[in-house]
Amino acid sequence: MAGRDRAGGGAHAGRVNAAAELAEAGLPAAEAARVLAGRFGCSVRQARRYVGQAAASGRVAVPEQAAVFTVKLPVRLAAAVREHAAVSGRTISAVVAQALEEFLERGRRNHPRR
Repeated sequence: MAGRDRAGGGAHAGRVNAAAELAEAGLPAAEAARVLAGRFGCSVRQARRYVGQAAASGRVAVPEQAAVFTVKLPVRLAAAVREHAAVSGRTISAVVAQALEEFLERGRRNHPRR
């Protein structure tokens, strides 16, 4: 149905995981789709997509909630990050998040708390 809101990453993962639970409980796909449609207020057609994805790949990881975090970078560094993201086929956010995770992990290894 046009105009309906799409399920965000966390909601989508939750719906696929709910479909996987129903499948694990032995519910046939058609019945699982009806249950999901009622539970999440989506169409049976969309619920069948969740069931299909669960059947194909099983449970999916629920993404962490994200927050907007604004920083000022030198133009050269910002351009390098944009280029790296484009070349690697990832978002700028994904590149920066990975870089910060690695930086913080190195800090924890080099300066463990006493």
